[in-house]
Amino acid sequence: QVQLVESGGGLVQAGGSLRLSCAASGRTLSSYVMGWFRQAPGQERDFVAAFQWSGSRTDYADSVKGRFTISRDSADDTVYLQMSSLKPEDTAVYYCAGRIGYTTYGARNPAAYPDWGQGTQVTVSS
Repeated sequence: QVQLVESGGGLVQAGGSLRLSCAASGRTLSSYVMGWFRQAPGQERDFVAAFQWSGSRTDYADSVKGRFTISRDSADDTVYLQMSSLKPEDTAVYYCAGRIGYTTYGARNPAAYPDWGQGTQVTVSS
């Protein structure tokens, strides 16, 4: 099991940017798929972005493609989500998740991830 701690959420105006961080510990991440999900009040938890730690392929939800970028810092086992051109509809609690895997196939399904952070709130005002 990997422990995940998110940070970096906050209040931002529409059109602004935020960078979320997810600090991972407890396991070697080279065999992990890492993902970001979000959940708005009364809504299901939706896929945002994912990548396989040792690979180069990334996957993004259509709603964030071109605006959000998922990345990692292998030196300190941190996953980032750079969010730009934010919209009010991006408002949600954002979660970092991890699962063992070597491909992003199936990475959009939250049920495939056993490890989750506590979440960080992102609020985008209009």
